[in-house]
Amino acid sequence: MRLLISFAALFLSVILLQLSSGGVGPLDVLSGLQLGFSRQEIGFLGSAHFFGFFIGCWWAPRLMGSVGHSRAFAAFTAAGAIGLMAHMMVVNPYAWALMRVASGLCVAGCYTVVEAWLQAKVTNETRGRTMGVYRVVDMGGSLAAQMVVGVLGPASYVSYNLLAIGCCAALLPLTLTTMKQPETPTSPRLRPRLAVDRSPLAAAGVVVAAVSSASFRMVGPIYGQEVGLTAGQIAWFLSAFVLGGALAQVPVGWLADKYDRRWVLIWLSVAAIVSAMVTVAAAGLGTIGIMLCAGLFGLTTFPIYSVAAAHAHDFASNAERVELSAALMFFFALGAIFAPYLASVLIENYGPRALFLMISAAHAVLVIFGLSRMRARATPKDRTRFVSTPRTTFVVGRLFGRSRNAKNHTD
Repeated sequence: MRLLISFAALFLSVILLQLSSGGVGPLDVLSGLQLGFSRQEIGFLGSAHFFGFFIGCWWAPRLMGSVGHSRAFAAFTAAGAIGLMAHMMVVNPYAWALMRVASGLCVAGCYTVVEAWLQAKVTNETRGRTMGVYRVVDMGGSLAAQMVVGVLGPASYVSYNLLAIGCCAALLPLTLTTMKQPETPTSPRLRPRLAVDRSPLAAAGVVVAAVSSASFRMVGPIYGQEVGLTAGQIAWFLSAFVLGGALAQVPVGWLADKYDRRWVLIWLSVAAIVSAMVTVAAAGLGTIGIMLCAGLFGLTTFPIYSVAAAHAHDFASNAERVELSAALMFFFALGAIFAPYLASVLIENYGPRALFLMISAAHAVLVIFGLSRMRARATPKDRTRFVSTPRTTFVVGRLFGRSRNAKNHTD
C-alpha cells in the first residue's frame, strides 16, 4: 500500500494526460464535422495522431537519456498543450494534423517516462499489484476521456483550452513528487523482423487490433453522427467500446491460458466479424441497441492485441522479451497510422457502414491466416503466462516482461 501511495503522483498524471490528449480525438471529429471538414480530412487527423505517437515512442527514451525523466515529461506535455491551444487559432485540417502529431507525441512520450519510472521502482514482490493498479488507472482514464466529448462543445475555444489546462495539470503531480528520479534505462533496439520471425500470426494480429481500435476510436464519432447519435450519446458509444474491452480481459486471459492461443485469436476474430455486422444491423434499433453493440464490439476486438502478444512470447526467450514487445508495438503503430485515414476514405465513398466492413475484412484475413498457421507448427507445451498488455510505448516490455517469465503449463 505504501508503494502504491508513492506512485499516486504518477497515476494522477496518467489520468490527467488521458483526459486531455485522449479527449481531443473525438472532439476533433465533431469539431471537424461542424466546421465543414471532409470525412477524409477528419480521418487524416487520426492518422496524424498515431504518426506522432510513433515518433514519441522512438524518441522518448533518447530524450530521457539526455535531460532526465522530469524534464522530458515537461517537454512532452508542453508539446501536447501547445497543440491543443492552437486548434481554434488556425482552423485548417492540415494545420490541425500537425497539432495532432504533437498530441500523439505527448501521449507516447509521457507514458514512456511514467513506465520507465515504474519499472525502476517496482520489485518482483510488488510488480503484480502495481501493474494491476496501473492497468486500472490506464483503462479508467481512457474510459473517462471518451466521455469528455459529451460535456465539451465542438469547435469551441473554451473546450480546447480546458483540455490544454488538463494537459498542463498533468505536469504538477510528477514534477512535484518527492520520489527520487531513477536512472534512465537504455532504449530497446527496434527490430520489427523479430516479431515476424517469432510469430507471423502475432504480427498480423496486432496490425488487425490496430485497424479495429484506431479506426473505431478516431473515426467512430462519424459513424455515430451518421446514425443519429447526439454528442453526448457518441460519448457513451465510445465509452461502451472501451468498457467492453476492459470487461473482456479476464475471461479472454483465462481462455488464452487454457487453450491454444491461435484458436482464441481465430474465434475472437470470428466474433469481431459478427459483432461488426450486428452493429451495422442495429443502427435502426435505437440508442440502447447501438450502445450494446459497441460494447460487444469492444469485447471481441480489444483483447486481440494481448492474445497476439502472448502467442508471440511463447516462442521467445526471456532475453528477447523487451525487444519483442517493442517490435509488436511497432506493427500496432503502423496499422494505427493508416487505419483511420483508410476508414474515412471508405466512409466518404460508401457511407458509414464501410467502417465496419473494413474492420470485418481485416478480421476475415486474420482468420484465414490463423488457420494456415495452425498447419505450419504446433504450439509449445510450456507457454508464457497471459498478460493484459497496454498498447502504450516501446518500453512497456520492460515493465511487464518479468510477468511472462513464469511458465503456464498446459495439458
